[in-house]
Amino acid sequence: MTSGKKRTVRIPAFAKVNLCLYVVGKRPDNYHELRTIFQTVSLQDTLELSETPEPGIFLEVDDRCLSAGPDNLVYRAIDVIGGELGFRGGIRARLKKRIPVARGLGGGSSDAAAALIGMLRLTTVKLPLPRVMEIAASLGADVPFFLFGGRALAVNRGDEIYPLLDAPRRTIVVVSPKDIAVSTKEAYRWLSAELTRFSKPNKIEEFCTLCWSRRETLANDFEGPVFRRHPRLKEIRDGLLQGGAADAALAGSGSAVFGVFQNPARARRAACAFPEDSVFVVETVSREQYGRAMGLARGGVARL
Repeated sequence: MTSGKKRTVRIPAFAKVNLCLYVVGKRPDNYHELRTIFQTVSLQDTLELSETPEPGIFLEVDDRCLSAGPDNLVYRAIDVIGGELGFRGGIRARLKKRIPVARGLGGGSSDAAAALIGMLRLTTVKLPLPRVMEIAASLGADVPFFLFGGRALAVNRGDEIYPLLDAPRRTIVVVSPKDIAVSTKEAYRWLSAELTRFSKPNKIEEFCTLCWSRRETLANDFEGPVFRRHPRLKEIRDGLLQGGAADAALAGSGSAVFGVFQNPARARRAACAFPEDSVFVVETVSREQYGRAMGLARGGVARL
């Protein structure tokens, strides 16, 4: 498939937080079985895709820490979806990063999903939603969530997604410490040493309650092992609570920490307590808001 008309699309790539994150145990395929609730927030990268007369993928990234070649998830996403669509032209992609890298905020996965959605919009070719989700899952466990956004339950590796009712809009303070990085692989290794094969029944019951309620109680199984190795992250969480957060937690496997605030002014005041870190005062993004921003049809990418 080729297009005679050169077009450009610009797509936001939103960050996420995990309102709860339970690691149930290790699966036979050596991945971990998860139970989590994702929530998109307004912190975002920006991806611009343009057709070019030269065949190939030309990726520009404004963060020198990231590859601009086949190791980058955006590059891989364009390559995979382009093959699926039969696209024979060239793509120039410009990625402007604002989501801190390797902080548990899902920036790479969100960028990949934005590339998939952007390619569908750019080529105007329609794919069934199940197939798009398969492609997304092949790129990373979190990527399918970013085809929907809002608030959603995720199970298995985190790649099986069930959209949930949106909670009331809340202000989120995200603190990204500049001097602490947590490897996801290492965090899972630390946690695995503490896991039994199955979680306790009361943990599953609590998770189910969280899914169908909209209360602001946060939970993250990574906090214990990560906080023991990086006590300052616990200090940040406690500082957010002291600053008036309704609750606070580690973001994913870290190292960012976030607090949920009902009062935006209080959130801005609390953010001032971390002058040495990168701090973002953002809002939760509903599924409807997410769909409008991404140019999605109601219900996801199925009718793009």
